[in-house]
Formats: sequence, C-alpha cells, structure tokens
Amino acid sequence: MTEIPPLPQPIGAAPGAPRLPPASNPAAVAKSAHDFEAMAIGQLLQPMFNTVDSANGTFGGGPGEEAWKPMLVQEFAKQIASHGGLGLAKPIYDAMIRMQKGPTP
Repeated sequence: MTEIPPLPQPIGAAPGAPRLPPASNPAAVAKSAHDFEAMAIGQLLQPMFNTVDSANGTFGGGPGEEAWKPMLVQEFAKQIASHGGLGLAKPIYDAMIRMQKGPTP
C-alpha cells in the first residue's frame, strides 16, 4: 500500500493544525464549498423531516423509511444547494482559499 505524503503546512499555522491541500485546484475547492453547503442545508432540513408522521400513510413507516429518509433529505439538500442554496458556498470558498494561501506578509 502506497503511503500518502503529508500536505504542506501553511505559513504561520499552529503546530498540530490540520494540513490543507494546495490551492492549485480552485475547482476542487469550489466543489468542497458546495458540498459543505449541501451538508449544512441537510442538517437544517433533518429536524423538519423528523416531525413528519408518515407511519399512517399508505407507503410510509417501517425500517425501509428509516433507512432511506436520511438519503432523501441529503438529495433535497443537494438540489437546494445546486440551485443557489443559502449563499454559503461563496464565503466558504473564499475562506478556504485564504486559509490555503496563509497569512499575507
């Protein structure tokens, strides 16, 4: 098994701080920011779906619903994020790029 080399530590980062990937791939950073926004939206939607009583419906309830409901919530969140979301992706992207560049001299 090949060992993954450590990522470079940003200048001025605290010892033991998580290592960040280089900012050479803005598309990967943007995808991470959008994925984070989708995850955050999913966390906001989950309590709403927990209050829906579908056990008395024709197709609701049971272990199947319990297994699939979190995936449904995440797909809703991904769709919301891909259509504008809450506007979190851009500030998250900017912060990630700033963190990867390190402190300005």
